Amino acid sequence: MSDAAPADPVPAGRREIICGSLGVGVATGTYGVSFGAVAVASGLDVVQACALSLLMFTGASQFALVGVLASGGTPFAGAATALLLGTRNTLYGLRLAPLLGYRGWRRVGAAHLLIDESTAMSVTRPTREAARTGFLWTGGAIFVLWNLATLAGAIAGEAIGDPRDYGLDAAVGAAFLALLWPRLDRPLHRVVAVLAAAVALGVVPFTAAGVPVLVAAGVALLAGLLTPRSPAPGAPADGATP
Repeated sequence: MSDAAPADPVPAGRREIICGSLGVGVATGTYGVSFGAVAVASGLDVVQACALSLLMFTGASQFALVGVLASGGTPFAGAATALLLGTRNTLYGLRLAPLLGYRGWRRVGAAHLLIDESTAMSVTRPTREAARTGFLWTGGAIFVLWNLATLAGAIAGEAIGDPRDYGLDAAVGAAFLALLWPRLDRPLHRVVAVLAAAVALGVVPFTAAGVPVLVAAGVALLAGLLTPRSPAPGAPADGATP
């Protein structure tokens, strides 16, 4: 009989990614309660609020849509604003498609989990397997908790009143800043972040809601295109097996 210890079914590196992803999932998914409450306060019913979280599943666009409705805008104007704000996910998809390497129905499923947090937890991973782990665990955890929290928030909406009185509408931005901050580990990253934020703030008085975010993304994209990059150590080669 061998005295060797049984093999660890979860490698240490993968366990670390999963723990980090679950932490992001809990921190992000739970403030779906804020969206549920805001949606009800904006005139939607519980079913409509839950349907938005289930089918749209991109928090910033959801808040933009109900914000337009709450200010008296038409559903068409709300949908157009949400669509405009959600175009940044297209940029995420262009970066993540070759990294994750999904095909067929798995690509369709991955597209539904393509949000800020799942992108941030996968895009800097050195291998395809690590990127998929970060993407799926982060996106899956947030999807489940966000939808449950939306239901809870919508039901409790009338009891707590307007959630903006408690500052809950700022939770999305605060959580994303907490995700972004550890990534600003190089002077160039910090310069690009400050420049993008400054340009976004500068266009706020002249543009519609959501446009400053797209402008900031454009600044970051332009900086990325103009900056020479070297392959990350251990990155998967083109055409690697999914």
